[in-house]
Amino acid sequence: MNSAPQTTVVLDDRFARELPELAVAWQAATAPQPRLLELNVALASELGLDVAWLRSPQGLAFLVGAAVPPGASPVAQAYAGHQFGGFVPRLGDGRALLLGELVDDGGRLRDLHLKGSGRTPFARGGDGLAAVGPMLREYVVSESMHALGIPTTRSLAVVATGQAVHRDTALPGAVLARIASSHLRVGSFQYAAATGNGDLLRRLADHAIARHYPDAATADEPYLALFAAVVARQAALVAKWMLVGFIHGVMNTDNMTISGETIDYGPCAFMDAFDPATVFSSIDHAGRYAYANQPIVAQWNLARFAEALLPLLANDQQREAIDRAVEVLGTFGGSYAAAWTSGMRAKLGLPSSVDDATIAQLAGDLLAHLQQSRVDYTLFFRQLATAARGDAEPARGWFVDLAAFDGWLARWQNLQPDAAAMDHVNPVYVPRNHLVEEALAAATAGDLDPLGRLLHATADPYLERPGLESYAAAAPDDFGPYQTFCGT
Repeated sequence: MNSAPQTTVVLDDRFARELPELAVAWQAATAPQPRLLELNVALASELGLDVAWLRSPQGLAFLVGAAVPPGASPVAQAYAGHQFGGFVPRLGDGRALLLGELVDDGGRLRDLHLKGSGRTPFARGGDGLAAVGPMLREYVVSESMHALGIPTTRSLAVVATGQAVHRDTALPGAVLARIASSHLRVGSFQYAAATGNGDLLRRLADHAIARHYPDAATADEPYLALFAAVVARQAALVAKWMLVGFIHGVMNTDNMTISGETIDYGPCAFMDAFDPATVFSSIDHAGRYAYANQPIVAQWNLARFAEALLPLLANDQQREAIDRAVEVLGTFGGSYAAAWTSGMRAKLGLPSSVDDATIAQLAGDLLAHLQQSRVDYTLFFRQLATAARGDAEPARGWFVDLAAFDGWLARWQNLQPDAAAMDHVNPVYVPRNHLVEEALAAATAGDLDPLGRLLHATADPYLERPGLESYAAAAPDDFGPYQTFCGT
């Protein structure tokens, strides 16, 4: 009999060592019958993990937290957060564990984190478990975001546990193995600040600088430089979300990373028909996290980050610290506008010779037309490239006020758009909501084929391929209204 493949996984515990006040040592719950549902082979290789071993019983035990490598110290992380505007001083990883940090093939430090691994001291009455559907949703959407070129946490694997999870009904359970540059959040700083422990806050800031923004360490004011760097990263990130029609759904401060990566793919979705008021989350009754509000909320979250950092910004001179923080926070709007305008210039295929004001006006007018006629956002921009090649009929077919759109089209065509350039930034394939739901329902019932086909399509989102026409098509008329759920 052949022996099982062997491997050595080295996990550091830097976060737990440097910030023990934010880490509770913990072990994952038992997974009675672990079974691999999806493995990200390319990511595993990037992380230096043996793919054959990960598929083995020993590897599956590792992926659900049952077999921890020697020297590793799994912890549940503590953090606070504003949830829908209300501050909760103690949140933390209620159903997750940081197994540790590893170094990828580029020499970068990455977190290996489990989601759905059982109750922790932060569970707040929850069972700490996760169902197959929500964990596969995070896998599909996070990997699609990566393929689109948007900074994001990554999904390494989803493993079925063999244990039922009880929500409205009994569902098969699963654990997601997630990879991130780190899991430091605005909420991490809010937690540290709320303790009143100035040394902890300083060590957390130093940890974040060393891990994500080493240049800030040599700045005249390192903590102000940290804040400025996070503001810039988040402005660029949210602009990318808006440009592809992505709606996060739960932009609480505990879901805003210091690294500038997208995190927590619970009630998220890609917009179908363009409407700035679009909300998918079942719990967002007031539309706080609607599509159009995302830049506003991001800046609001960053203001909460600034509040947490105030003791570090000006040697306890409160007024001076506030003034400095407000000045930096004020750069968000300009950074976001610049990133969005640059991205929209690319989506429209227009050269740098067209000034930003013209781009902003042209884009604003176009979005008004898309909203009025409820045009499919993703599909339209691909059809607009077809119009740049001389065939405007597919794009024109959407519009109720055709004369008005034709006027816009003439203005745009006069600027000589580059169709080939448009194809590089306007995706053909995103994880469309009806396809995601079909794939997750099938996977929950034991059929992984629809999931595999969806992953195949979205892995190369800008290249149109024969046989994948249904993955580029708009949602059927009878689909919706659509809601998403956090999975807890």
